[in-house]
Amino acid sequence: MKKIVSLTSILATAMLIAASAPASAETAFRGRLKSLPYKIAYESYTNENWEIVVMNADGSNPVNLTNTSKEHEHYPQVSPDGTKICFAVDQGEGRETVRSLWVMDTDGKHRKKLADYGREAFWGPDSKVIGYLPQEYPKFNVVDYSTKGMSFYHLDSGKTEAHPNTTNLHHLYNPSFAPNGKWIAATVHAGMGLSHAILLIEAHGGKIINLNIPGCRPCLSPDGKQIAWGPGDHEIATAPIDLDSDNPSVGPRSLLIKIAKEKIYHVDWSPDSKFLSISRGPEGDGDLSKPGTFKAACEMVGVFAPGWNILALSAERNGTLDLNQATEADFAMLTTDGASNKESAWFLPSRKAKE
Repeated sequence: MKKIVSLTSILATAMLIAASAPASAETAFRGRLKSLPYKIAYESYTNENWEIVVMNADGSNPVNLTNTSKEHEHYPQVSPDGTKICFAVDQGEGRETVRSLWVMDTDGKHRKKLADYGREAFWGPDSKVIGYLPQEYPKFNVVDYSTKGMSFYHLDSGKTEAHPNTTNLHHLYNPSFAPNGKWIAATVHAGMGLSHAILLIEAHGGKIINLNIPGCRPCLSPDGKQIAWGPGDHEIATAPIDLDSDNPSVGPRSLLIKIAKEKIYHVDWSPDSKFLSISRGPEGDGDLSKPGTFKAACEMVGVFAPGWNILALSAERNGTLDLNQATEADFAMLTTDGASNKESAWFLPSRKAKE
């Protein structure tokens, strides 16, 4: 009898200890994401079609917003106020494709075309202006830097105006506004007298600053204090930047995320600047048997990228994070189906959008 009581006591004690023990690091990090009020939009290739999907910050409850069969939607960009998504639509095949820019509410309603032959939209900080890059030539080319000039579409008036320095802007891609509205960050490739560089372009003037950091696809944090970019195909970096300065420069790297073999691209910040999302997947150059896709590097818009998924991690850490050695204590996979999931964009849904 004493032995039975003793065993029961031991089991009870063990259960109490387990119940009071802290959650595992894996549960704790995904739990942090689950508790966030944010959502993430991204592009995905579903049922032989590009669509825009929105999910919770932890990857749960994905919802296909576009759900079209003849149009291919991708490159979602969400307004800072969380009410609208600007995106690209491809219609046609091959060189006859027409890429146009559209806008809709974050629930997929009130869809409206803004411009034909436009690429890579980006929002002004007031959520009333959408910048974009006009296509270089009428005939379609999938390469992301096939652009010439820069334009601004005003949602209130429906009018479009050119950037004051538009004639000198050539072969840009992946632009984004600084939160203070002073600068536009972008990559240039084989244009403007440069082979490849990350630039700051004065939003309402002619000044252009070469940030002298290697790589492409810069993304400025919503708090205006940091920049994230891809130094190479297998790296994402963050560093401080002073965007209030008349001559901003990039400080020492805060965080370097790396991975062998797979590519990592398309970094984006959470609205509180505390988290990052990136897409990862194997190298590839597309599959022309897939409708609405092109042959080029798999990180480009419109290129089928099987095995690509989106992950999230903390932007508050420092040093180097090797994803090959990291665990789910360090990051969380938000998608797992490998359906060409790319170009994530965080946002805080507004009360107006919910209504």
